Amino acid sequence: MMLAAASALGVMAVATDAKAERIENQTAVFAALDKVTARISPLNAALNATEPFGALKVTARACYSRGPTEAPKTTAFVEVDEVLLDGSMRRIFSGWMFAESPGLNAIEHPVFDLWLTECANPVRSAVSQRGAPAGQAGQQGESEPAPRRRVRR
Repeated sequence: MMLAAASALGVMAVATDAKAERIENQTAVFAALDKVTARISPLNAALNATEPFGALKVTARACYSRGPTEAPKTTAFVEVDEVLLDGSMRRIFSGWMFAESPGLNAIEHPVFDLWLTECANPVRSAVSQRGAPAGQAGQQGESEPAPRRRVRR
């Protein structure tokens, strides 16, 4: 009885140790809305590069996502500046955006809306993050999958 309880606790301890690995990406992809023309445009911002959208200048500092087998969680740290009529710039947003909750971003602008949709161009693939050497990751995709074995019970 004690052994069964101990093994059950061991299984529970192993199950709680599993956690999703985050994938670092090189590009943050936004949907940008011009409220005057009602036009939504994709905006691809490479990390630490400033991309203009109307009177806004968007700079993505970090962009993280999860692998395709994990629950989605895409986050990006973004800085948004507004170019004023006199040419000066004013920071209107600096913080984290979440693709799964676009209403949480705090960009309050009368003409433009901006929200994170995804991250692109991963630094390394999810397979190589799990511990497989990067050279083998490409070889696994090229070979045909092994046939499935049938198990009788």
